[in-house]
Amino acid sequence: MTDTILNDHNDDGVDRRGFLKCMAWAGTGMLWAVNGGVLSSVNLSSLRRLSPDALKGELFFAQISDSHIGFSKEANPDVTATLQVAVERLNALPQRPAFVLHTGDISQLSKPSEFDTADQVIKGIKTERVFYVPGEHDVLSDNGQSYLDRYGKGTKGGGWYSFDHGGAHFIGLVNVLNLKAGGLGSLGPEQLAWLKNDVRRFSSSTPIVVFAHIPLWTVYPEWGWGTDDSEQALGLLKRFGSVSVLNGHIHQVLQKVEGNVRFHTAMSTAFPQPAPGTAPSPGPLKVEASQLRKVLGIASVEFLRGHQALAVVDSPLDNSPAGAGAGVAAAAAGSVAPRGVPAATTDSTASATATAIKIDNFSFLPPSTTVPVGTTITWVNADDVPHKIVSSDGKFAASPAIDTNDQYAFRFTQPGRYEYFCALHPKMTGVIVVQ
Repeated sequence: MTDTILNDHNDDGVDRRGFLKCMAWAGTGMLWAVNGGVLSSVNLSSLRRLSPDALKGELFFAQISDSHIGFSKEANPDVTATLQVAVERLNALPQRPAFVLHTGDISQLSKPSEFDTADQVIKGIKTERVFYVPGEHDVLSDNGQSYLDRYGKGTKGGGWYSFDHGGAHFIGLVNVLNLKAGGLGSLGPEQLAWLKNDVRRFSSSTPIVVFAHIPLWTVYPEWGWGTDDSEQALGLLKRFGSVSVLNGHIHQVLQKVEGNVRFHTAMSTAFPQPAPGTAPSPGPLKVEASQLRKVLGIASVEFLRGHQALAVVDSPLDNSPAGAGAGVAAAAAGSVAPRGVPAATTDSTASATATAIKIDNFSFLPPSTTVPVGTTITWVNADDVPHKIVSSDGKFAASPAIDTNDQYAFRFTQPGRYEYFCALHPKMTGVIVVQ
């Protein structure tokens, strides 16, 4: 059992010996297939030369992710239009997908109008059905009840479920609810118990496809890109010969193979994010307007009985011959420049006159503040994404989702130590000491 790829099966000039187990080619469109633990690829320019018959397997479905309807910042002021392009790309596939998986963040602020717009666009996909799991942006207003009312009929708990199709078993998991301060995504004991019971009846030869919003492997813990109890879930699946895990959240293509498990994250239809660790923080990555659709995309997936893994085709929304390589270059060269941040003390003995906390680059500035009893603290969001301020132990009222330039204020009338975090991005933490 190995995590490395040892052979260049496509004669493409790429030496894969000792290649990194985790590959990040944001925006590329590739056909991925694994046979006997060896990963091979075909780029989109080759794919376009294939006949429809060459793509037909026993099961063919598609994945879209992170449409963020309602987002209108500089990185993409018209996410509805790019979602529509994604629908058109799906409808132009040489074979109609049996169904579509949407792996979360349908909306930006979980507003009914945003869900309505997404539904209007997505219903144009020529497929039998669209299956959903929520992203953290879809459960902002009421801990996911609006999402469940719309998309969760027949599901269990917070929206998890499973179904069978074409000889494979599909499992939709939810890892964006009840996030803890400083933590990663979480499945929780109730869902894990359900999963154990769900897969009990299947033989080890059954292909398993798991889909969830946040990656079920630790991509980059510093940004909260992972799920803290994913190992427990994957442990329940280790007896199966073929397990494929499809995720969104990070808005770029990452691939990883661990034994019988193949991990795959998808591009967004809204905006790209920086590669892990290449910027001060995650968040919308601005690229040249001419390059945007090269780093957004869809995935189509083929299952052929007798093969050990699914073949995944990542397609950028701009699929011109020049586009595939250009998208990679744009993403590799791009980075999120730190916005101007005024000097702010991080000492817990900060001036008691401080009443404003700035949210920028996915950080609370200052992260620790000491104030006198009766002080009103105002959080001001300077990021291009919403945040939600939550007390770690319920000592003060949680904020609504505060979008760019929005504010939330709370008056602290009792002395004590108040720890808090962002419910959307729990790696963001802060503390207020009231004296």
